[in-house]
Amino acid sequence: MFAKTFPRTLRVAAGHVVQWPVMEKILHPNSGVNSVAVSPDGRRIVCGSMDGMIWVWDIETGEALGAFQGHTSWVRCVTISPDGHRIVSCSDDQTVRLWDADTGRALGNPLLGHSSSVLSIAISPDGHRIVSGSADMSIRVWDADTGEASNTSLREHTAWVMSVAISPDGTRVVSGSSDKTIRLWDMKTDGELFPLLQLVGHTEGVRCVSFSPDGKRVVSGSADGSIQVWDADTGEALGAPLKGHTDCVKCVAISPDGTRVVSGSYDYTIRIWNIDTGTASGAPILGHFSVVESVAFSPDGKRIVSGSFDQTIRIWDMDTVTEIGVPPAVQEQSSPVYYVAMSPDGTRLVSASDKSVWVWNVDAAKPLCVPTKHTDFFTFVALLPDGKHFITGSEDGTIQVWDTETSVTLGAPLQGHTNAIHSIAISKDGKRLVSGSSDNTIRVWDADTGEALGAPLQGHTLTVWCIAISPDGNRIVSGAGDKAILVWDIDTGRAIGGPLQGHTDAVWSVAISPDGKHVVSGSEDKTILVWDMETGMAMSGPLQGHTDRVTSVTVSPDGKHIVSGSYDCTIRVWDMETGSAIGVPFCGHTGIVMSVAISPDGKHIVSGSFDKSIRVWTLESLGQSPGLEAPAIHFSSNPTHALRSASSFFDDSLILASVALKEEGWVVGPQGKHLFWIPINFHPIMYFPGNSLVLPNDASQLDLSHFAHGASWQMCREEAAALSL
Repeated sequence: MFAKTFPRTLRVAAGHVVQWPVMEKILHPNSGVNSVAVSPDGRRIVCGSMDGMIWVWDIETGEALGAFQGHTSWVRCVTISPDGHRIVSCSDDQTVRLWDADTGRALGNPLLGHSSSVLSIAISPDGHRIVSGSADMSIRVWDADTGEASNTSLREHTAWVMSVAISPDGTRVVSGSSDKTIRLWDMKTDGELFPLLQLVGHTEGVRCVSFSPDGKRVVSGSADGSIQVWDADTGEALGAPLKGHTDCVKCVAISPDGTRVVSGSYDYTIRIWNIDTGTASGAPILGHFSVVESVAFSPDGKRIVSGSFDQTIRIWDMDTVTEIGVPPAVQEQSSPVYYVAMSPDGTRLVSASDKSVWVWNVDAAKPLCVPTKHTDFFTFVALLPDGKHFITGSEDGTIQVWDTETSVTLGAPLQGHTNAIHSIAISKDGKRLVSGSSDNTIRVWDADTGEALGAPLQGHTLTVWCIAISPDGNRIVSGAGDKAILVWDIDTGRAIGGPLQGHTDAVWSVAISPDGKHVVSGSEDKTILVWDMETGMAMSGPLQGHTDRVTSVTVSPDGKHIVSGSYDCTIRVWDMETGSAIGVPFCGHTGIVMSVAISPDGKHIVSGSFDKSIRVWTLESLGQSPGLEAPAIHFSSNPTHALRSASSFFDDSLILASVALKEEGWVVGPQGKHLFWIPINFHPIMYFPGNSLVLPNDASQLDLSHFAHGASWQMCREEAAALSL
């Protein structure tokens, strides 16, 4: 119906999106978010961040209204007074502070008394009392008007007090602690607290507690991954624990009508639960790329606000998330992708993701098997030269060899490192493995027997993040957190010459050119350097262009190109000889690019990201015409679907300019003009310029050839013009 009325709009050419986005907008405080709160009128969001700042945002427009500065360390928790006029915050600087919500002015002096980080605060319904919980294992009550402590420090808990809440009638306080217990307190009118009940049931520390709007129930979340609903009068558990999160439950909130619980977790997801039945409403909500630290409901219950270590605040539509959850396409691969590798024949990909490794058939775009035998998270994956086996490294310090076809482990794990494995390299003949670890050492292994060859190679003073073996198999190159790159003799285990020094921060990735003459390194300092293997001298660089840590570098099979991935969510291609950037960055990932690889024929780049997707890019798409900055703007593998010129829709001219994708979802074209909006939570399953494949599903593709935009937007109804193109 819509397409018939407006024939000059963009169209879905492949793939399909049948569900409206659950995420309304993303806010960027530029620091990890520890706490979020929504004002009583539902118009503002307040957040406390790791940089010690408190931010206030307009919930409708996403505009930052102000930033309050005063704390000298992480702001752990923020809350807003019932009248909306005051903000209360607490911090690792051991203080509680009050602020004027409109002006950002500090109200009085900091409230002092805790001897360690203040982790949680709550304000009474009448706005006169503040309750705080601290890492000093105490709870304090403060007069919100005078700033005076109303009681002596209460130390009934035997570990950190992680969370406190006040009942809707202001007569009770609930506290949750790392000692695995929840305590209910009677709060008198003078602010004194008296113990009522101790609630026991969680098997790990309690991270969060909340009262229901009627005060009859308490909800708690724990490091044991469960949520429990309790009777606030008797202290009895109401039903079985709510289970679904795969890691610590960091935060909970209850809807204004008392029917739903929303939870955030270390597993990066948000879940919604029916408080009466204990069942999950819809699928987990995906979008954050790190721990979900805080969740809150809007006063009308129509929105959820979440804050995360990933430095974002996300606003979600409550009705949509309970019906949809997440697009089915992103459910297969539900964890960040840490490493990717391609088989020698280019037909298969292997990716490491948390405790799973996925083997993909590139042609079918489907996973083949999912091994999950490590006792801890996978940190690295590499394919043996025969393509029949792959190797994984894990946080448990072991290495395992697997059969690619059957997903069966071959032999016992290789043990010797005393800490996490971060990199594995395989010699060209497949006979030796080399590994680098957080124990600061490098080990060489016999690939057939699994035996360690010689003693550990010692020379780095911090974590060895990356390893490479020269094509002739004689040398090892390593990079570490100590900023140094070392070259080793693989047979003797001795360092050759001194460290290659030039980076100003940790070295995250190293690669060796196919002829063995050059070393390429990527660093935390956002740069890439190219070194002469023999002399140890920097040949070119620093190659600058990335705006954040360079996580991965690799060299094309012909030795002409360097490919790099970064925390800035982009992939860049560089000329090996000149060090100059080729074309514009590949943009499409919405999370950190952790790993890049190049196909054996040198025609494709594979990237794995924290956005839980793997993308395959075509190198030829970097520049299809001499002198052009980038190819035509297109979100399809079909070149006829490219965007036509805005000035004339009656010729065949294409817009030949760089395209940028803003984090809010807008696609920005020539002269910085907004072209159209792609819902943020669909970015991981969208085709972007340069893509030939997106895993875990085929990408949705857009036909822009009929799209009326810019000064010609009014032509969107003109069917005849559209058909004539």
